[in-house]
Amino acid sequence: MNWQNAKTLVLAHRGSASEAPENTMAALRLALQQQCDAIELDIHLTKDGEIVVCHDETLDRTTNLRGCIGEMTLADIRQADAGSWFSDQYAGEPVPLLREVLELVPLEIGLNVELKLSYGGSIEHKVVALLREYGRLSSVIFSSFDHRMLYRLKQLAPEARISLVYAGKLLRPLRLIEDFELEVEAVSLHHAMVEREDVMAIRNSGRQVIVWTVNEEEAMKRMLECGVSAIITDYPAKLRRIVG
Repeated sequence: MNWQNAKTLVLAHRGSASEAPENTMAALRLALQQQCDAIELDIHLTKDGEIVVCHDETLDRTTNLRGCIGEMTLADIRQADAGSWFSDQYAGEPVPLLREVLELVPLEIGLNVELKLSYGGSIEHKVVALLREYGRLSSVIFSSFDHRMLYRLKQLAPEARISLVYAGKLLRPLRLIEDFELEVEAVSLHHAMVEREDVMAIRNSGRQVIVWTVNEEEAMKRMLECGVSAIITDYPAKLRRIVG
């Protein structure tokens, strides 16, 4: 996966989350069918050390079960129905393992893995080991609002690519990147906070600009005009039609 593509990349948010239950294999398969360039997903660590794909730290919102992922075993989590809340069509859809995602998604499709919680530093070690096992560490971008977690991951695996996530409008984005000290591949910004001059400055420095979460056609077109590297969207099919 070439994250430095000249054309803006279509990045499916938790899969094709507008048409299938987020962060499930069904949503990922649909995103692949809709010709996304990459998939954004979120990971957590179970009580017995397995990496699962889920946005929230609990199962409450997206399954029929309740509880913190970090306090449950994989066997417990496998009992959850992660599809019925979205539609009866997806009843019985399980919470997937990251390992299963790596087996599904072809090498030419990128992954943007967002880290939510460190789990005492365990998740950084676990995810690096898993991606090395699959030979995909250098093709994945890790992102997080927790920059300390990204710093630890980068120290652990210097070849890993990281993206610093920011929610606000930055005064001097390049200074923040340089202050990080370690190599930064990209920054991830909310699309409403993006200015073309900042995008150009970041990209001219050899880094990428990923924007989230862009679902309206007008906003998609504005991001293309700004020259962003990748657009995260719940509507990858719509964005693919616009990007071409």
